[in-house]
Amino acid sequence: MNIRLTITRLISFSCLLMLLPAPSHANYSQRQDVNEFIAEMQKEYGFDAKVLRNWMADVKQQTTALEAIARPAEGVLSWGDYRKIFITDTRINQGVQFWKENAELLNKAEKQYGVSAEFIVAIIGVETRYGRHAGNYPVLDALTTLGFDYPPRAAFFRKQLKHFLLMVREEKLNIRELTGSYAGAMGMPQFIPSSFRSYAVDFDGDGVRDFWHSSADPIGSVANYFKRHGWKNGEPVVSRVAVSDQAKSLGNREMKPHKSVAEFKKAGVTNLPQYSDKARATLLKLDGAEGDEYWLALNNFYVITRYNHSPMYAMAVYQLSQAIAEKYHTK
Repeated sequence: MNIRLTITRLISFSCLLMLLPAPSHANYSQRQDVNEFIAEMQKEYGFDAKVLRNWMADVKQQTTALEAIARPAEGVLSWGDYRKIFITDTRINQGVQFWKENAELLNKAEKQYGVSAEFIVAIIGVETRYGRHAGNYPVLDALTTLGFDYPPRAAFFRKQLKHFLLMVREEKLNIRELTGSYAGAMGMPQFIPSSFRSYAVDFDGDGVRDFWHSSADPIGSVANYFKRHGWKNGEPVVSRVAVSDQAKSLGNREMKPHKSVAEFKKAGVTNLPQYSDKARATLLKLDGAEGDEYWLALNNFYVITRYNHSPMYAMAVYQLSQAIAEKYHTK
């Protein structure tokens, strides 16, 4: 879930939530567009139309989800302010504690998927503060609301609703008990339904992929997500660098590594660690608390951005992972 909010917008939004009406019935089961969706699910996937209509009859329109998804995108936090949200003593200490409590699972995930524990911990820490803030929206209600009452992204959320219904059937879950974010992201790692179906794993071997009642499946699933997107354990992620005036123009051109380290060196990027000249990289420019920062990011950094496409998000995950690892290994 992308949480790039300004402090002002966050305060304004919180005040607005107190003024909005509580979730209300929107008679989704009686709407033509909903019934067309139900007919599609019956025809293509063999769902019982009566069961789907009963579920839709109980759906409450999530007005706060509509407000959250529609809020303007301007005024995004600077990297300096964004960093302050995630790189805190509290979040670091909670990460160390989470690691200690789940050391056996994290060790198993590292061996099986080749993803270091600190990165798994940091993803869960950034997403939900280690499960403390995983969202309390009924997922069915949130996805139905956005799929049928938010036209700008209706197609995306109807697709996620389809995946959610398939997921519930495949995993034999109680649809009325499943909660998540206002956008339908679920559990500790905040997977949307399509990601859940593609990348979630039954890491504790109990026969179900469950993000709501244990840490095992979320830990294994984050590791699997990274592996499937090309994570290479032990390879570098990102490093702060110095740049010439000529090299500054290369910053933020592409998120995906697109030039060799040798090419960046030639363009005037200096103070690099011992990266292979052949490694592919991209140059990032971030507006830090003390001015512009330039970072040379490699493939593993790009993998983090597949979880959330914001470079600030990926940098927060990286820096949190390093702070947690340092403290974990010194205790």
